[in-house]
Amino acid sequence: MKPDMTTDLGFVRLKNPVMTASGTFGSGEEYSEFLDISRLGAVVTKGVSDVPWDGNPSPRIAETPSGMLNAIGLENPGVDRFLAKDLPFLKKSGATIGVNVCGHTEEEYLNVVRKLTDDAISFLEINISCPNVKQGALAFGTDPAMVEKITREIKEATDKPVVMKLTPNVTDIKEIARAAEAGGADGISLINTITGMKIDINKRRFVLANKTGGLSGPAIHPVAVRMVYEASHAVKIPVIGMGGIEKWQDAVEMMLAGASAVAVGAANFYNPTATLEIIDGIENYLDDQGMDSVSEIVGAAE
Repeated sequence: MKPDMTTDLGFVRLKNPVMTASGTFGSGEEYSEFLDISRLGAVVTKGVSDVPWDGNPSPRIAETPSGMLNAIGLENPGVDRFLAKDLPFLKKSGATIGVNVCGHTEEEYLNVVRKLTDDAISFLEINISCPNVKQGALAFGTDPAMVEKITREIKEATDKPVVMKLTPNVTDIKEIARAAEAGGADGISLINTITGMKIDINKRRFVLANKTGGLSGPAIHPVAVRMVYEASHAVKIPVIGMGGIEKWQDAVEMMLAGASAVAVGAANFYNPTATLEIIDGIENYLDDQGMDSVSEIVGAAE
């Protein structure tokens, strides 16, 4: 008998622990010609804002050793377009739906979550790496007091489960994780990208128009594993781990560190079927280890 891949996060029950990382999978339709997205644990959409965002000027993507830098700036057509175009597709696909939400002020976040009431939406993932324009552009997620405050406000504004997506660009991830839990978060996801920079030495120019960008890919995986371990041992709510997962071994490692589920990001760009390969790989690993359920590996590292 095959191992049970069902993953219960408390606020949602998934068919397996593998989902997509926001911003790397569009809203699902873009990848649907490569794979049956209903097979995934969940599809987490690209960030959705209250009004259309143009994003940053180009160039805004650069390759790095074992990774990539991006400064897209969360370009998206806004929540109304998402509800009219993307959500109907996702509902028809049969996928479990998580919607990522972004904003520059508390009001912007709340404007979005108040519109995401459709029963087909299983949970909201709140990107608190966004710059808070009322606080000198400091990211919401770097201040524990702000994390707790924005989490509480969002929880009061929606009946949907709320997962707070944490930035790694902090001194103590445990403190931020506890703040999200104190604000009432149903879960946390981490890590978002690590701030980096690349310079063309011949042109003596910044490669990205924004100068800095978010580093993702295999290069950040050891950092992500460490932060997932620390965060999962600091809170009682479930943790969704991400950061440099490109093969099933990476996903298993992340779950052994304490993640109840994982999300695949940059790997989708160069291997559109990475998520399915990781699902199959985890299942085969459990079978080889003589385990009955995927839940047996969560936090099992000694």
